[in-house]
Amino acid sequence: MGSRQVSTSWQGKNVTVAGLGVSGIPAARVLHGLGARVTVVNDGDDERSRAQAAQLEAEGVTVRLGDGDTLPEGTELVVTTPGWHPGKPLFAAAAEAGVEIWGDVELAWRLRGPGAAPWLAVTGTNGKTTTVRMLAAILEAAGLRTAAVGNIGVSLLDAVLGEEEYDVLAVELSSYQLHWAPSLRAHSAAVLNLAPDHLDWHGSMQAYAADKGRIYEGNQVACVYNAADKATEDLVREADVEEGCRAIGFTLGTPGPSQVGIVDDLLVDRAFVENRQKQAQELAQISDVDPPAPHNIANALAAAALARAFGVPATAVRDGLRAFRPDPHRIELVEEIGGVRYVDDSKATNTHAAEASLAAYDPIVWIAGGLAKGATFDELVASAAKRLRGVVLMGADRALIREALARHAPEVPVVDLDRTDTGAMSAAVGEAAALALPGDTVLLAPACASMDMFVNYNKRGEAFADAVRALAAERA
Repeated sequence: MGSRQVSTSWQGKNVTVAGLGVSGIPAARVLHGLGARVTVVNDGDDERSRAQAAQLEAEGVTVRLGDGDTLPEGTELVVTTPGWHPGKPLFAAAAEAGVEIWGDVELAWRLRGPGAAPWLAVTGTNGKTTTVRMLAAILEAAGLRTAAVGNIGVSLLDAVLGEEEYDVLAVELSSYQLHWAPSLRAHSAAVLNLAPDHLDWHGSMQAYAADKGRIYEGNQVACVYNAADKATEDLVREADVEEGCRAIGFTLGTPGPSQVGIVDDLLVDRAFVENRQKQAQELAQISDVDPPAPHNIANALAAAALARAFGVPATAVRDGLRAFRPDPHRIELVEEIGGVRYVDDSKATNTHAAEASLAAYDPIVWIAGGLAKGATFDELVASAAKRLRGVVLMGADRALIREALARHAPEVPVVDLDRTDTGAMSAAVGEAAALALPGDTVLLAPACASMDMFVNYNKRGEAFADAVRALAAERA
């Protein structure tokens, strides 16, 4: 267990953990176990928070509920959960006192022992989870001990400090996590795409992009970027990387040297071959990617590039992609009824994700709407207008989409559902079915968050799938 040893300098160190929850509680426990004097501060003081606090206090951790703004006296380090806004008074007080602020990713990075598994890291506005899970499947197909970790649900702290030994980790990182991870240095990393998101947290698109770009800092072998998204290539140019680290593009077109891309129906590599000026290595067929929608093929290419950067053979890319199964609610075919496909992409919670989803089908009856989170829809509607058979709108901000449709697709029939009850999704599916013709796709790609009507996008997707299956049973 030599590779799991950590520094003993934590003994007696006063550490403040900002926030309870999925990353705050493990961080507090780990730091307490290392001998630090840990105080957890939390804005909330509800029943759940009090129960969590009681558990931690029984273990010897101090918890202060209802005041997440005041820096505890004597704090030598702040470890924050990712969602806490960087403008909070607690962080201003820490900066003024010269106290470092780490996120849970930074903490995990610092606690890695000698000989720890290198990280292959992925960020981007959309596609992170799918790409990381594809990457893990490819690494597993190569016989490597790996796990998909980070923002994907498996704690990085658990992966770094647990008993299991890994050869390499596939790591999903959000812009929040990267903001608080100044010393992270990945083996190789990818920024899949950049589109406006979380701007209320970051303050500007420039700041959001800069936080995403931190993933490239100190990369050793490859900085993987999206050839169709110049902003990602710009981030590579701005990064300070290890000597010899290469920029590797992925493209849905024919790849140039130092790129991976598509030739006919094949995913091919012109980056990690002996003579990249003249040679290309077949990696997989488009049909090996599930589902073979354009944005999902891009995810597969990014995953393949990172795996190849780690030295994985081409056959493992093919085998890993064949073994991969997408998570629910990500362009998932629910049923085909009377020649009409019903596809659940409830995970398309912003316009960028919805645009990728809409580009995968033609013609479409589109079910959209929810909480817009400040988004505008003109560009999305204009790009999809020619593929729309009809549109069914629901949710709090549906008027914004309706107005964009009136401007850019006035001839497309629109059903505006003014209801938020439990039967609303069933009604939406019924209206969509009435508009659809054989050969069409009824696509739930809301382009909006779900919280106006549903607990989360999973519940929204489940409601859609239930309504589709009920329709299938009714027509059987």
